[in-house]
Amino acid sequence: MGGSGADGTNAGKRPNEQLSSWFVRSGWSKGELARQVNRRARQMGAHHISTDTSRVRRWLDGEQPREPIPRILSELFSERFGSVVAVEDLGLRTAHQSPSVSGVDLPWAGPQTVELLSDFSRSDLMLARRGFLGTSLALAAGPALIEPMQRWLVPTPAAEPARAEPAAPRRPTRLSRAELDLLESTTVMFRQWDAQCGGGLRRKAVVGQLHEVTDLLGEPQPAATAKRLFKCAAELAELAGWMSYDVGLQPTAQKYFVLALHAAKEAGDKPLGSYILSSMSRQMIHLGRPDDALELIHLAQYGSRDCATARTQAMLYAMEARAYANMGQPGKCKRAVRMAEDTFGDVGFDDEPDPDWISFFSEAELNGENAHSYRDLAYVAGRSPTYASLAEPVMHRAVDLFSQDEDHQRSYALNLVGMATVHLLKREPEEATRLAESALGVARRIRSERVNTRLRKTVDTAARDFGDVPEVVRLTDVLTAQLPETAEAV
Repeated sequence: MGGSGADGTNAGKRPNEQLSSWFVRSGWSKGELARQVNRRARQMGAHHISTDTSRVRRWLDGEQPREPIPRILSELFSERFGSVVAVEDLGLRTAHQSPSVSGVDLPWAGPQTVELLSDFSRSDLMLARRGFLGTSLALAAGPALIEPMQRWLVPTPAAEPARAEPAAPRRPTRLSRAELDLLESTTVMFRQWDAQCGGGLRRKAVVGQLHEVTDLLGEPQPAATAKRLFKCAAELAELAGWMSYDVGLQPTAQKYFVLALHAAKEAGDKPLGSYILSSMSRQMIHLGRPDDALELIHLAQYGSRDCATARTQAMLYAMEARAYANMGQPGKCKRAVRMAEDTFGDVGFDDEPDPDWISFFSEAELNGENAHSYRDLAYVAGRSPTYASLAEPVMHRAVDLFSQDEDHQRSYALNLVGMATVHLLKREPEEATRLAESALGVARRIRSERVNTRLRKTVDTAARDFGDVPEVVRLTDVLTAQLPETAEAV
């Protein structure tokens, strides 16, 4: 019991009304919450934690638990409600942590960025258990997230770049052009693996590569080499964040995204920075924070307005539409969808070629994003069949295009699930189950908790609304047998 104890300040305590409110709304019993805390603690290696119903009752009565309990509770409630539930929202206090393992308001300077990337990637590799970093971090949202990210646009002090190139190198440059080319091509390969297989199979390999690159940045390098290494680090950190997001490690994902943005700033690559911000925006939509998502997208658009290719700008408009859809603003959503379509028509006419990181944004992806915007509008508007009908032909086009694309299997699965949800909104359960079953076939070939979760939620919705339809009953049984819920290490 000792590991789950209080901080010893019980005198004069008052009931924790904030925690009690979240607890009541969760529908959990004290015993169920205790079991979930213990299970999550074991996953992160904190085997000394042993919580029971009496301990949960004391938390509700106002006892302040020690770390890592506040972080675990924050993550459990965030997952339960599908939005950020911070430690402070639960009326709990958390121990102060160094910037290397907590927070997003970090110094915008090259040496500190290298140090933070090195520390965080090393911790991720050493503590390679599902959820460890996630439960030692807090998700940032609202002004606590947006205001530090706005500093991405502040010019770097002019004197700083001189630090990268020593006046008289004591040894030849460590990296040849061929070696730098190989590092960059390895990042491209990792990105292809992620698209084909999901984030669960190669995440540790990406983190390991990121740590290697930060080691190189920690040594004296010529300015041009340092710039390419920072760009490589930014792409790897974004990919590590994306893979973490894909397997459900949300706080870890956000931390990697923030560090990636810092590295992109050091590389002087504004389009790459806008792409990283779009990934952060997508995560905020997933976590039920569309206002934050919109702020991040507008920051990305402003920061890259003069230098992003048409493909990147089209992607940003599509993500802007998703944010507006989830905010329940159909007029602005439809306008952003049109802007995405119009801008995508200019793809290929840029003076500069597209970087590899935006190559995923194909005609299929454009249709998928816009269809999901209409689908999201349908949900926000109370399951509106009108918006579902708008989504259907666009989603059908996305599914058709992705069915011919062996390189983006996760996107194929997500759009099959999306199409299934559209048919549920239109009260067509038989067609919805056919599509969901096709998605299940793809999901079993990849490792993406995001796909699995969306598939489970869609089938649960079908069972709730159409539980007497034979096809729905059969699919529920098939899903339980073929896609059991497991806590796999990543």
